[in-house]
Parts: sequence; structure tokens; C-alpha cells
Amino acid sequence: MSPRSNRVYELFVLNVALQLFDAVATYQGLQIGWHEGNPILVSAFTYLGIAPTLLLFKAKACGLLFLLNRNPQHAFVAPALYVLACVYTGMSLVPWVWKFSGLLIRVI
Repeated sequence: MSPRSNRVYELFVLNVALQLFDAVATYQGLQIGWHEGNPILVSAFTYLGIAPTLLLFKAKACGLLFLLNRNPQHAFVAPALYVLACVYTGMSLVPWVWKFSGLLIRVI
């Protein structure tokens, strides 16, 4: 495996992990009464329910990641995976960790 392919694979795994984290954190956050910030998901929750909506949207996201991972030598794949990881870190990981850590501090 070339260094570029290896880097793309690592970014692919990171992005899948971020997607899984986002799904679990969103589900758990909604269970304790917090609100989802994505209006598209909120709308879909009404029609499909929380778990099916999260499964559908995360399956779509992971499918896109899989397609990107299939062509690691293409020039835009690694930058796209970097950008996606940054977006999900900033828009999901950091806010959810912040919220859950605040909850943990109140419990302790």
C-alpha cells in the first residue's frame, strides 16, 4: 500500500469513527432531552423516528466515505476526507463532548 493510500485509509477510518460517534451522541443526547441542531434531521425525525433517521443518514454518509476510499490515488480524495473530518470534529465532536462534559461535571 502506498503512503498516499495508507493516509486515505486512515482518514477514512477516522471519518467513519466520527460518523459513529455523532450517531451515538445524537441519540443519547436526544434521549436525555437535548435538541438536534440540524433542521433536516429534526424534520426527518418526525416522519421516520429517531433511530431509523440516524441509521439512514449515517449509512448514507458512510457510503459516501466508502466511495471516496475506493479511489485513494485521486487528487481530491485526501483533501476531501481532511475537510470532512474537520467539519465533523468542529460541528459534532467538540459540541457533544462539551455538552456531555458539562453534564458529567454537574453529576460529580
